[in-house]
Amino acid sequence: MQSVPIDLGHVPQGPRAYRARLRRLGPILGLFPPAAMGGAAWFLLRDNTSTVRGVGSFLLAVLAAPGLLMMGVPLSSGSQVWLVGVGTSAALWLLVGVVASRRATRAPAASWRDFWREYLWLAGGVWLGVVGALMAANLILGRALV
Repeated sequence: MQSVPIDLGHVPQGPRAYRARLRRLGPILGLFPPAAMGGAAWFLLRDNTSTVRGVGSFLLAVLAAPGLLMMGVPLSSGSQVWLVGVGTSAALWLLVGVVASRRATRAPAASWRDFWREYLWLAGGVWLGVVGALMAANLILGRALV
């Protein structure tokens, strides 16, 4: 029986440069999933005549921008409230991206798969908190918020 050499390829510019690129680009790439969810929320809201589309749009919007709940967006309005809510949410997602990139590059052979795994665990925690906040607001206010 002959042994077959395994050629996994080489890492361009070495593992240190690859880890540095993960740490540098991770926070920026971490903004893309919430931006896509926000775009989907905006798309669902356009020419909306359905309750299902309205609820889906609201849910996607607050999952993409949790800062909107802190600003009281379902109960208050105004462009400044929306801007502050979206700005704080962008800062939150940048922080999640930074933490995910740091956690993913703890191992010497880090990859983008490691980054996205860490990112999804952290984002899942944020999304669980958003759903919990919506449920708590619904119970405290005593009426259907969604």
